[in-house]
Amino acid sequence: MYAQLLTGIGAGLASALLFAVVISGSPAAMLLSYLTPLPIFIVTIGWRHGAGLAAALTGAIVCGLIFGFGGGFSGKAALAYGLGLALPAWWIGYLAMLGRTDAAGRAEWYPLGKILLWLAGIATLVALLGAIAVGGGYAGYEQAMRAAFGALFDASQGGPALPEGVTRDDLIDTLITAAPLLTAGSFAPMLTLNLWLAGRIVAASGRLARPWPAVADTRMPFWAVGALAVAILLATLGQGFAGFTGLALTGALGAAFALQCLAALHTALRGKPARPFILALLYALIIPFFVWILPVLALGGVLDSLARAFRKTGAAPPPANDA
Repeated sequence: MYAQLLTGIGAGLASALLFAVVISGSPAAMLLSYLTPLPIFIVTIGWRHGAGLAAALTGAIVCGLIFGFGGGFSGKAALAYGLGLALPAWWIGYLAMLGRTDAAGRAEWYPLGKILLWLAGIATLVALLGAIAVGGGYAGYEQAMRAAFGALFDASQGGPALPEGVTRDDLIDTLITAAPLLTAGSFAPMLTLNLWLAGRIVAASGRLARPWPAVADTRMPFWAVGALAVAILLATLGQGFAGFTGLALTGALGAAFALQCLAALHTALRGKPARPFILALLYALIIPFFVWILPVLALGGVLDSLARAFRKTGAAPPPANDA
């Protein structure tokens, strides 16, 4: 027990330091900060959830010591670490190792499709809490974001050249509108990548207490399609933080469906000679053309869910991840 606690404390310290390097502002530091949840994922999966919780709490305390516990930007940074990264990593790691035994004595593990839904929900909640922390009310959030983008343009000597008829204020309005969509839409894949990487590291160490899941068979429950439709409707009709939440949920669920589409492609291409080339080309294009490819993949994930839902009676039962 003490060994697990010490391991958790060490992982929390490593996670907090990864988060703190962002202070330097260098590109390498920014990349390292994306790995902030990784130590907590590793210790939660490999040393159980008690050690993971110790890591999350330790990291939050260390970030508080580094940034301060006050109400200014530094205090908010420490809070963002605890609520936005540490606790979500612990909870998702806990779900990944959550299992039970069925009536036949076989082990059942928490479905990966439902973990994707949790990731989308957490990304939405983190985006919303972050906006509230920035401005309190929605008007304050808009004002703070407008000032931040304005300062960014001023620092870059006017910013990029704008198309004819588009003013700086128009561009800032567009960025403010798109912010929840992009924030939640990028946060969910970031957590997913850290979870996958942690699982691989723990499996390589021999400490993974469950079989490696069939990641390529990951499918979300069908009702997630309805949730996406509601999110789009809320984003279209909602005002203030209601519309913000709709946009964030649309981005997060869109990213989750995009990941489902990638899983479906992995499954569909099994046994095909061109599989490595096609997948390598797709992954190489995702990062530079993220804004255009993500909606296409999200649509593919939705169509995959619809196709599975309307499959003819008598077909093979869906994978366990669709439960």
